Amino acid sequence: MAQSLELLLIQFLMPDNDARRQAEDQIKRLAKDPQVVPALVHHLRTAKTPNVRQLAAVLLRKKITGHWGKLSPQLRQLVKQSLIESITMEHSPPVRRASANVVSIIAKYAVPAGEWPDLLPFLFQCSQSPQEDHREVALILFSSLTETIGNSFQPYFTDLQSLLLKCLQDETSNRVRVAALKAVGSFLEFTHDEVEVIKFREFIPSILNVSRQCIASGDEDVAVIAFEIFDELIESPAPLLGESVKAIVQFSLEVCSSPNLEANTRHQAIQIISWLAKYKSISLKKYKLVAPILQIMCPLLAESTNRDEDDDLAPDRAAAEVIDTMALNLSKQVFPPVFEFASLSSQSANPKFREAAVTSLGVISEGCLELMKNKLEPILHIVLAALRDPEQMVRGAASFALGQFAEHLQPEIVSHYESVLPSILNALEDASDEVKEKSYYALAAFCENMGEEILPFLDPLMGKLVGALQSSTRNLQETCMSAIGSVASAAEQAFIPYAEKVLELMQIFMVLTNDEDLRSRARATELVGIVAMSVGRARMEPILPPFIEAAISGFGLEFSELREYTHGFFSNVAELLDDGFTQYLPHVVPLAFSSCNLDDGSAVDIDDSEEDENVNAFGGVSSDDEAHDEPRVRNISVRTGVLDEKAAATQALGLFTLHTKSSYAPYLEETFKIMVRHSTYFHEDVRLQAIIALKYILMVSHAVFQGHNEGIAKTKEVLDTMMNIYIKTMIEDDDKEVVAQACMSIADIMNDFGFMAVEPYFPQLVEATSVLLKGESTCQQIESDSEIDDDDPEHDEVLMDAVSDLLPAYAKAMGAQFAPIFSQLFAPLMKFAKASSPPQDRTMVVATLAEVAQHMGAPIAGYVDAVMNIVLKELGSSDSTNRRNAAFCVGELCKNGGNSALRYYDDALRGLYPLFGESEPDNAVRDNAAGAVARMIMFHPEAIPLNQVHLPILYFEVVLIFCPNFIFNTQPLYQVLPVFLKVLPLKEDKEESIAVYSCICNLVLSSNPQILSNVPQLVDIFAQVASSPEETPEVKTQIGRAFSHLMSVYGHQMQPLLGNLSPSHANALAAIAPKS
Repeated sequence: MAQSLELLLIQFLMPDNDARRQAEDQIKRLAKDPQVVPALVHHLRTAKTPNVRQLAAVLLRKKITGHWGKLSPQLRQLVKQSLIESITMEHSPPVRRASANVVSIIAKYAVPAGEWPDLLPFLFQCSQSPQEDHREVALILFSSLTETIGNSFQPYFTDLQSLLLKCLQDETSNRVRVAALKAVGSFLEFTHDEVEVIKFREFIPSILNVSRQCIASGDEDVAVIAFEIFDELIESPAPLLGESVKAIVQFSLEVCSSPNLEANTRHQAIQIISWLAKYKSISLKKYKLVAPILQIMCPLLAESTNRDEDDDLAPDRAAAEVIDTMALNLSKQVFPPVFEFASLSSQSANPKFREAAVTSLGVISEGCLELMKNKLEPILHIVLAALRDPEQMVRGAASFALGQFAEHLQPEIVSHYESVLPSILNALEDASDEVKEKSYYALAAFCENMGEEILPFLDPLMGKLVGALQSSTRNLQETCMSAIGSVASAAEQAFIPYAEKVLELMQIFMVLTNDEDLRSRARATELVGIVAMSVGRARMEPILPPFIEAAISGFGLEFSELREYTHGFFSNVAELLDDGFTQYLPHVVPLAFSSCNLDDGSAVDIDDSEEDENVNAFGGVSSDDEAHDEPRVRNISVRTGVLDEKAAATQALGLFTLHTKSSYAPYLEETFKIMVRHSTYFHEDVRLQAIIALKYILMVSHAVFQGHNEGIAKTKEVLDTMMNIYIKTMIEDDDKEVVAQACMSIADIMNDFGFMAVEPYFPQLVEATSVLLKGESTCQQIESDSEIDDDDPEHDEVLMDAVSDLLPAYAKAMGAQFAPIFSQLFAPLMKFAKASSPPQDRTMVVATLAEVAQHMGAPIAGYVDAVMNIVLKELGSSDSTNRRNAAFCVGELCKNGGNSALRYYDDALRGLYPLFGESEPDNAVRDNAAGAVARMIMFHPEAIPLNQVHLPILYFEVVLIFCPNFIFNTQPLYQVLPVFLKVLPLKEDKEESIAVYSCICNLVLSSNPQILSNVPQLVDIFAQVASSPEETPEVKTQIGRAFSHLMSVYGHQMQPLLGNLSPSHANALAAIAPKS
C-alpha cells in the first residue's frame, strides 16, 4: 500500500483537476483499511517534498480516530514515536504543525487511557529546548491539546502558567512569543476555575508587549489574539483586571485610532472597549478612563469610511456602539463630555463632524435619558439646526437623533412639539430619500406618546403621509405606515375622518404576494390593527372580515415577519372585539400554536481553520463516514425573525385567553403547555410574554373549572405550576424585565384571588422578595472587578418598582398579620432610602411605606420613628412624584401610627403647608397634601388647630431662650381649615376623595363650629363634586348627607348661596341630597 499511496499523494497535489479527483477517489478507498495509518506515518517521515509530508499528516489526522482502536499496541507505539520525531526533527513548520495536530487527536484517546505517559513530560522538556523550533512546536501542541485532553493538564496547571509566562517573555524568538500568546488564549478559554483564571492577571503586561511587537511588524492577525484573550478576561466574573484595565484601554485606544491598520484589527480593539463598558463599567469609572475613551470614540464618529467595506467593521459604527454601551452603564460620566463634543462639533466647518455631533447625541439618548431631559432646550437647538444643514449626511443624522429622542426622552420631548413637529414636517419634503425615511421614523416615534397636542397638526400630517403612501418607494411606504400608526394612536377618535382612506390603501397592500412586497404587507397588517383600536369597535367590527381573511391567507406565504405582525394584528382585534373575537378562535389559534412550535433555527458556525492554507482541497478527502473529528464551535446565532414571531404568537395566545375568557376553554390546555415551556425559553422576549400569559390562563382556568367536580384540583394544578415558575424566575432569570413581570403577576394574583391562593408558597415568595431587595438574584449580579459603588447603584428602576410593589400586595392580603414578615424585609428596603440614593429610589421606598401602612394598619407604629424624618424630608423634594408620595405617606403614617405619629404632627403640618400654596405646580401633589391633612384631622382632631394660628409652644420657648430680642412675625403660620378648603375640590388624584370628603362631611355632620364658619365655600365645593363624572357614588352620597345637614341647620339662609350656583351645579347638588 505504501508505494501506491505515495504516488496517489503526489497525484493529489497536481494542478490537473481530473488527476486530483481520481487520486481522491482512490485515497478514500484505501483509507478504509487500518493499514493506511502506518503507510501515512511512513510518508510523513520519508517523503521527499514537504507538501507530501504535510498532506500525509493531514490525512492521518482525518483517519486516525476511526482506526486507532484497530491498531496493535506495537503499531500505536510506532505512530506515537514517529510523530514525536516529526515534531522534533522536521525542518518544515507546516509539517511540524500538521504533525502536532495528529498528536492532539491521538492524545484524546491515549492519555486518559494511560497509554502515553511520557507525552506531557516530553512537551515540558521540548518547551525549554535551546532550539527555537522545539519551543514553538511544544507551545503549538499545548494549545491544541487543551481542546482534547484539557483536564489532564490540571495537576500541571501552575507549572504550565509559569512556562507560558516565561515563553511570552522569550527574548530571542518572536515565533515563540507568538506561539505562547496563542497558547494563553487556548488555556484561558478552557479554564473555568476562578482561582486559576485570576493568575492570568500577571500575564497582561507581557501580552500587551507581544501584541505591540506584532502590530509594529505587521502581524495584525496575531495581535487580534490578544483582544480575544482580553475578551475572555473581561467576560469572566472573576476580578481579573485590576489596574491592568488602564493598560488594556490605552493599547485598545492606540489600535482603534490608527487608520493605517486593518478594519478588523481596529474593530477588535473597539470591541474590547465596548466589553469593558458593559462588564467592567465600575473599573472604567474608578480609573478615570471614561473621558480618555470618549476623546477617541467621539471623533471616530466623524471618520470617513469606504462604504464598500463591511459596514459592521466601520469605525464610526463601532464607535457609536461603544458610546451607546457606555451611556447605558455610565450615564453620569458619559453625558458631559459627549454634550461638549456635540456642542463644539456642531459648529465645525467639516460636515462629518457636524454629522458626528448629532449622531453622538442620538446614540446616548437611551442611556443618558434623565440627564438629557434636563438639557432638552440646548440639545434640541443643536439637532433642529442640523435638520436644516445644507449637507444631506448631517440632516440624515439629525433626523435619526430626533427619532431616538422621540423614543427615549418621553414624555418631556412631547412638550417641545411646537418646535419639533414643524421641523419634522419640513424634513419630510427633503430631497434625500434617506433623510425622508429617517424623518418618518422620527415622526412615528414622536407621535407615539402624543395626545390631543397632535390635533392641530393632523391635517398637514395626514396629507403628507397619505400622499407618501401612494407615491414613495417601498422602504419609505413602510416607515410611513409606522408613522400613520403613531398618529392614529395619538389622535384616537379624531382619526376617524382619515381611517377610511388609510384602510382602503391597506387593503391593496394586504393582498401583495411578491417576496419583495411582503415586508410592506406586514406593516399594512399591523397598521390596520392600530387604526381599528383608534376608531373603535362599533365602526370596525362590520368591516373587519376581509382584513382578517387577508391576514390569515398571509400565513401561507412563508415570511416570518409577516406572521409576526399578523399575530400582533390579531392581538389588537381580540382586544377590540373582546368576546366578539370568539368566532375567529378556530382560525387564528392554530396559527399561533404553529408559530410557537417552530424550530428555533439556531445557526452554528464551525471553525475548520486548523488546516494549513498552503495545502488546498483537503476537504474532499475527509468526506467519508469515518471522519468525525470534533470541530470547535465558534459562534451561535439565532434567526431573529423566528424569535420575534414566537414572541408575537406567545403574546397573542395570552391576549386571546384574556379577552375571550371561558370561550377559550378548548385551547386552554395546549396554551398552558406552551407557556410553561416558553417560561424557560432561551430568549427573554419570549419568556416575558409567557410570564404575562400565565396569569391570564389562571384567571380563565378559575372561571372555566369553577363549576366542575375536579375544578378546584385543576385550578390548583395551574396555580401550583405558575407559582413555582414565578418564584424560580424571580431568583434565577437573568433578565430584569422578565423578573419584574413575574413580581407584578404575583401581586395581581394576590389582589385577584387573596392570600389563601398563595399561602402555600408564601415562605418561598418572601425569600425571593428578600433576595431581590438585597440585589442578590441572578439578574442583579454585577460582573465587575470592584465592589458595588453605592453612589451609583446598578439596579433597574422598573425591576425595583415591581419588587417593592410586592410588599403592599402582601400587606393588603394579610393585613396586620404581615407585621412579622415586614420586619424581615424592612432593612433591605430602607437601603434605598439613603440620602445618597437617587430620587426615584427614595420615592419608591416612601410609596411602599405608605401602602404598607395603609394595609397593615397599627403595626406600622413600630416603624414611625425610623421613617418619618425621611418621609418629611421628601416633602421638600424638587421632584413632584417624590412630594406626592411623601404627602400620601405622611397621611397614612399619621392615620395608622397611633401615638408614635402624634409627636410629628407639628413637623408634618410645617412640611405640608408649602404644598398648598401657589408655588406648588402639581395638582396631584396638592391633592395628596389635602388627603394627608384630612387623615390627620380624622384620626387625631385634638392635635389639629383647625382655625387658629398654630405654632408649636416649643418653638416659642427655643426662640425666646436663644433670641430674647426676636420680634415675632404676627402673620399666621397655619390656618388649617381655610388652607385645606382652598385647594378643593380635588383636581387630579381622585383616590384621595374618600379621605378628603369623609373628613369634611364628618366635621359638618358633627356641627364642628370651625367648619360651619366656611359654609359658602363648602356649598361651592359640594356642588362641583356632585357634578363631577369622575367622583364615585359613595363620595357623592356622603356629600349629599352633609349638604342635607347644612340645609337642616341653616334653612332659608342657604337660598342665596344656592342661587349663586350655575343651574347644572344646583341640579347636581339637589340630585344627591337624600329625599326626606
